[in-house]
Amino acid sequence: MTDGDVCVLIPTLDEAATIGDVVEGFQAEGYDRVLVIDGGSTDGTPDRAAEHGAEVIEQTGSGKGRAVREALEYIDADVVVLVDGDGTYDPADVSTLLEPIEDGRAEHVIGDRFADMRAGAMSRLNRVGNGLINRAFRYVHGHDFGDILSGYRAFTLASVESFRLTATGFGIETEFAVECAKHEVPTAVVPITYRPRPEGSATNLRPFRDGAAILVTLYRLAKTNNPLFYFGSIGAVSVLFGAVLAAYVGYEWFVYDISHEVMAVVAGVAVLFGVQLVMFGVLSDMILALHREQLRRLE
Repeated sequence: MTDGDVCVLIPTLDEAATIGDVVEGFQAEGYDRVLVIDGGSTDGTPDRAAEHGAEVIEQTGSGKGRAVREALEYIDADVVVLVDGDGTYDPADVSTLLEPIEDGRAEHVIGDRFADMRAGAMSRLNRVGNGLINRAFRYVHGHDFGDILSGYRAFTLASVESFRLTATGFGIETEFAVECAKHEVPTAVVPITYRPRPEGSATNLRPFRDGAAILVTLYRLAKTNNPLFYFGSIGAVSVLFGAVLAAYVGYEWFVYDISHEVMAVVAGVAVLFGVQLVMFGVLSDMILALHREQLRRLE
C-alpha cells in the first residue's frame, strides 16, 4: 500500500508538546500524507504541526468526534489511519494496523492497547473503566473487538460511508465499533504498543464524565443494533417496578385491610407497559434479522 493510498488523521487539542514527534514518526515510516485537524488549541499546536510538514485544518466545532466526522468529509484517500496526537501510540505499529487491510482480511482494524501496555500508560481507574465498557459492548452488541476505545485504528474510507456517526466527543470510537457490528464490517484486532504520555503534556480525557457518556452511547445505539436488549431492558424494569408495587398493594390489603386503588392501577399499567415493550423488542429484533438477511442476499 503506497503513501498516496493512506492518510494519517490526527485530531488535536493542545498537543504542542507531542504533535511534532508524532508527525515525524509517521513520516519516518514513509507516510507523508498527515492531516491534523485541530479543535481550537491555544498552545500553538497547529503551527507546530505545520512546521513538521503536516497539513492542518481547523474544525468548525469542538470535540474529537466532530473533528473526525469533519475530516472524513475532507479526506479522499482509500485508507485512513486514525491516531491521537498525544504521543502514546507508536507510529511503527502502523504497518501492523494496515496489514489486515492490505491482505483483504479486514476493512476496519483496531489496535489493542492491552497487548503491550507500558508501565504507567493507563491508570487503574481507566483500566477498570475500559474493561467495563468492553464487556458491556460484547454483551449488548454481540462482538468482541478487544479494545473498542483504542485511539489507534485504520479503516477503508468506503467502509465508513454508510456509518451514521453523531458523536461529538470521545464517543466516536464507540460509534465506530457499534457501526462495524451493525453493518457487519470485517473487523480485525491487532496488538500495538501503548506508552505513557510524555512529560509536559496533559490529557483531555475526563474519566467519569467521558466514561458515562460512552456507556450511554453504547446503550443508545443498541436501539438499532440490538432492539431486543434495548426495549427488553426497559420493559423488564417496568415489569419489575409494577410487580413490586403490586406486591406491596396486595400485602397492605391482605394484612391490614388497606386498599390503594391508585397504586394498584399504576402497578397494572407498569406491568402492561413493560410486557408491551418486551414484545415490541422481540418484533423489532425479528425485523432487524430479516433486514440483515436481505442485505446479505443483495450483496
